[in-house]
Formats: sequence, structure tokens, C-alpha cells
Amino acid sequence: MTTPWGEPALTRFPEDPRDRLRAWDASDEYLLRHLAEERVPLDGTVVVLGDRWGALVTALAAHRPVQITDSHLAQEATRANLARAGVEPGAVRLLTTQGPPPERIDVLLVRVPKSLALLEDQLLRLAPAVHAGTVVVGTGMVKEIHTSTLALFERILGPTRTSLAERKARLIFCTPEPALERPGNPWPYVYTLPDGIGAAAGGTVVNHAGVFCADRLDIGTRFFLRHLPGGRGRRVVDLGCGNGVVGTSVALADPDAEVLFVDESFQAVASAEATYKANGVAGHAEFRVGDGLAGVPSGSVDLVLNNPPFHSHQATTDATAWRMFTGARRALRPGGELWVIGNRHLGYHVKLRKLFGNSRLVASDPKFVVLKTVKR
Repeated sequence: MTTPWGEPALTRFPEDPRDRLRAWDASDEYLLRHLAEERVPLDGTVVVLGDRWGALVTALAAHRPVQITDSHLAQEATRANLARAGVEPGAVRLLTTQGPPPERIDVLLVRVPKSLALLEDQLLRLAPAVHAGTVVVGTGMVKEIHTSTLALFERILGPTRTSLAERKARLIFCTPEPALERPGNPWPYVYTLPDGIGAAAGGTVVNHAGVFCADRLDIGTRFFLRHLPGGRGRRVVDLGCGNGVVGTSVALADPDAEVLFVDESFQAVASAEATYKANGVAGHAEFRVGDGLAGVPSGSVDLVLNNPPFHSHQATTDATAWRMFTGARRALRPGGELWVIGNRHLGYHVKLRKLFGNSRLVASDPKFVVLKTVKR
């Protein structure tokens, strides 16, 4: 990536030479170019919210910025990119969306997230640290910035305007008004599960901002809950757990089950833990932010339940699903099972047969399929 501060070599995480997706885009370059051309002072506390793969903080590392992200993978990519650029350890502070933000922010750079709810939550959390002299600049591709995006900046921080588009990217300029009367933070959002979905029926879901389908049970998970496998005394993984409703349902149905909730999103794992506790489950559970099943011992798991994502930010890709499936194959004991729900058109049965040598259709409707595969 070419920037006014040099040309860092950047990769996504985990690094894959076959991955053609870049670790930056035109909106990152536009923002960095603006900072240099306008000579924005960067000698105070610079906070970068939502840096996708560490492109922004790597370029600005000499100014000792703070990165705030919801993504474990983005955080790991940032560490790798900083090391590759020769940045000294500790020069960039890596924080999460669940941790306490800095007490004072002099420059706030926002990479607009896909989730409007996450943007709302984070701006409300950061607003008390913003002062009248804070420089606030957002960035994103044109298709990511909507009227509702600008309205959030205006409602939470102050008057907001946008730049002209360049290479399908746009900047957001906001002038903070510390005396602005801000709304209360509505997150996390709590709702009650419907009937007819098995052991979790009538239970409670706690959704932190940015977690998929924040205000209701999505139809795919609803279908999956109706077809979860029975059994007792198993080591179960809710892989890509989101708000944790699938793993919580297993624990409610089987108090002897040991359930590991894992997701790469800090918001998701916090939601899963809150959902589990809200339902008064008596079983044993572990909550882990990480890269799928990395770190889980081989042959230690009886059952993996998975609803894999097929987007990476704005890109459609099956790379995440493939990594989840290969991780499950390694972690499962012989005879262990991977149960997957997905949209019919994704063709997961082909991947599962290639990897496991088998795949059986458990249930289907016009939109979704539930597949079962066994490690031989």
C-alpha cells in the first residue's frame, strides 16, 4: 500500500498466498492522503476505530495510534503487519470494542463498519473522550456510507458532512460538539426466544451491537435449533457462536454437555456469555475469542455446530467456511460429528464430502439445509 508515510507490505490474517483479497482498499488510501495533504496534527492521542486489517495504524505507527476493533482476526493481522513493517512492540495500542476506551481522543479516525449498530455503540462509548478540538474523520467505500451513517455521526458527535467521492471511496467530516445532548446507549439488546425451537424456547438472548440479527432470531438459526442432535455427556463446540443461542440450547437440553463458544468477534463472545448466563444454565461452558478451532487439541471434540459466514466485510467468499470445516475435522475425535446449516445455494455438501468423505442431509426447507458429516 502506497501512503505518505511509506509503502508497508500488508496481508490479511491468516496469511494465505492464494488469497487475492487485499488488506486495504481505496478508502484507507483516501483517508491517509487527506491526513497528509491537510497536515492534520497527529501529535495527540490518535484513535483508529474499525481498522480492517491494520492498514491505517501500520501506516501511522510513528504517531503511536490506538486501534479499537471487534475482530480478533483484524487484531492478529495488525500485529503481523506491524512486525513486518519493523514497528517496535507497544508503539500501537491494540484495544477491543469490549474494553475501556482512551480517556481523551485528539484525532478519531473511523473505518465505517458494515454494522450500523456497532457504529452507534462505539461512537456512544467514545463520545465522552472527544473534545471540541478533536479531529473526526470517517472513511469507507461509497456503498458503505448511507444517510443513516451520517445521521449517527451528527446525532452522537456533532455536525457532519461528506467529501466528494474518489475511486468509489468517500470521507466523513464531523465537528464535535461536547455539549450535545446524546441518546443513551441501547446496547446490548435483550429479547425473548419464540416457542417451537427446542430447549431454548422462551429463553433470553443478549445481543451486543454488531452481532448478526440483533433484535430477533434469524430464520436460519431458528431452523437449525429445530434439528439439533440429541445425546449426552459430550464436548460440544458452538463454532462461530454469534449470540450463543445454539450452544445455550445444547446446554439447556443436556446439562452434562461441556460447551465451548468460539467466535472471532469480541462482541459475539460477550453476547454468547451473557446469553448463557441469562438462561441460568447449570452446565460447564468456556467462552473464547479466537481463530476458529485454533488452539483446541486435536481429537478432543465430540460435536461441532456451525453456521459459517460467507462474507468477509463486503467480499463474498467461502474461505472462512473452508477453514472452519478443516479445523473441525482436526479437532473432532474419530466418530465425532460436524453439523452445518447453510443456504442451499452455497453447496456445502460438496466441500464436506471432499474433506470428510461423507455428508448427509438432515433437514431442509426451500432456503436452508442442515448437513451432518462424521469423522471416520
